[in-house]
Amino acid sequence: MLIKSIYLENFRNYEKQKIELSNNINVFYGNNAQGKTNILESLYFCALGRSFRTYKENELIKFGAENSKIKVEYLKNNRDNEIEINLNNNSKKIIKLNKIKVNKNSELLGNLNLVLFSPDDIIILKQAPALRRKFLDILISQLKPNYIHLLSEYNKVLEQRNAYLKTKNTEAIDIWDEQLASFAEKIFEYRKNYIEKLKEKMEQIHPKLTNEKEIINIIYNSNFKNKLEFLNNLKRSLQNDLFKGYTHYGIHRDDFEITINNKSLNIYGSQGQHRTAILSLKIAEMKIIEEEILENPILLLDDVTSELDLERVNSIFNIVKDYQVFITCTDINSILKFDCLTKNIKLYNIEGGTIKS
Repeated sequence: MLIKSIYLENFRNYEKQKIELSNNINVFYGNNAQGKTNILESLYFCALGRSFRTYKENELIKFGAENSKIKVEYLKNNRDNEIEINLNNNSKKIIKLNKIKVNKNSELLGNLNLVLFSPDDIIILKQAPALRRKFLDILISQLKPNYIHLLSEYNKVLEQRNAYLKTKNTEAIDIWDEQLASFAEKIFEYRKNYIEKLKEKMEQIHPKLTNEKEIINIIYNSNFKNKLEFLNNLKRSLQNDLFKGYTHYGIHRDDFEITINNKSLNIYGSQGQHRTAILSLKIAEMKIIEEEILENPILLLDDVTSELDLERVNSIFNIVKDYQVFITCTDINSILKFDCLTKNIKLYNIEGGTIKS
């Protein structure tokens, strides 16, 4: 898989810009707040139909403009493809895949496969379970588009059940419970399967990043075991649900835990161990996508040289050097000193939303 070009019109701080890209290493450098990360954001938006920086899509439109456009031309399975997304200030989004309009984000998923490395990724392992569920859901959705449909249906039923609980009427609660259990069962199987895939990859990757000093493990924590037990637990927690007005039990509370040498990373892990663990997780994500689509995913590395030490950065670059990679940095010398990147590299200087190749 290769991205051939990006066209931006009134996107963030770009007025009109087309960027022709290298098949290998693309480095966007310049001072802070010039628009480097905006390039990565535009690619992410075309892959997933959402930003990794904001939930408000009108923030993506250039200040003072009414509309915004992103167009990405890419090669997949030896075929030329195109994704175009138009935004306007009325919060209407128009998505076109190979010039044909699609109605839902879910129809976009799986066409452009990518993995994002960002300094903020460390919070995935440090903060609330919702971030870890989001990571897992994005990984699975890129590979199994039906998964996002199941997740959407589960959340709709959950919302309806919660609304019903607030009425204090339990006469038809079994209808919502049965639907919730059916969707939960399928979502659980997807998540369990991909946690196992992550575990297998991380067990191979992590020792190489730590000079064989650490053994990593990932544990899926879910209160779902099987459909019958799930239904029974919903009944047991019904009085508590009625009292509080929402559903306590379900896969919407799933989580996963990382251990290093059999100790919980969140309790005992150092800052350095958290950084190495997130690298293992992200590289595992990359390898899983590669195996399933039989092509290399696109890699987005946002300012990784500012947050990681030389050893970890060198480990990443040696792994990704044969992929198509998009790197942002403030100091170009922080990239050029890595010999593994300097053979097939294209540099883009960004200043005030203008790119010079």
